[in-house]
Amino acid sequence: MWKVEKPWSRLYERIGTQYGAIRQPDHRLYARILGALGNTQPVLNVGAGTGNYEPTDQPVVALEPSEVMARQRSPGSAPVVRGVAEGLPFADRSFGAALATFTVHHWSDVRGGLRELRRVSRRQVLLVHDRDLCDYYWITEYFPEILAMPSEQHPSVDQLCRWLDVIRIETLPIPADCTDGFCSAFWARPEALLDPALRAGSSSLSQLDPVTAEANAGHLRADLASGDWDSRYGFLRRLPEFDMGYRLLIAGE
Repeated sequence: MWKVEKPWSRLYERIGTQYGAIRQPDHRLYARILGALGNTQPVLNVGAGTGNYEPTDQPVVALEPSEVMARQRSPGSAPVVRGVAEGLPFADRSFGAALATFTVHHWSDVRGGLRELRRVSRRQVLLVHDRDLCDYYWITEYFPEILAMPSEQHPSVDQLCRWLDVIRIETLPIPADCTDGFCSAFWARPEALLDPALRAGSSSLSQLDPVTAEANAGHLRADLASGDWDSRYGFLRRLPEFDMGYRLLIAGE
């Protein structure tokens, strides 16, 4: 069983206060997620956060453990139930689809959470990240401490597929001008990661000790000034989108 002994439901009480301002849904990613959901309804959004990527034309129930995150949801958004994926407070087959975006890596028991999603829904749609599927993940070169964080020790796509009845895997390339401020969204805009406010939108970077984060940013700043970053990774700036290892997993019916 893949398990992380850490109360991740509390993490966003500490790091999520500015999430709503920094993390705005990207319309291209949103369209892909809606396409994966199809017309299966109602939808359970697990680890719903501020409500990014929730359907607006279907009945939705949001499940979110963090009060800090739930308070940042827009007026009129889906009703919120406090809870965690590993113990969903719903009857079997209550939902047409269960949606989980940018959240699986925070679950304390991923396999148990997926089992719960399968129990309460006919279809499961997950947006997950597998760093090993990306050839140029330069971010960990400059912020290597994030690799050791418990929240980053999550299963690979192959492992997740062994725990779900996956019917389709879709590659989700990230646009160069992605409006959502997650860590990998800045793959072609390294200057953005020099800004502490933008780093606060990433669950991994926001966990770094401020002194360490500034030292790492200083390394990146120096390589940008010298041209070293561009000599190695400048080709990324010319691409409209890039495969950073994000995948949509569509499972069930």
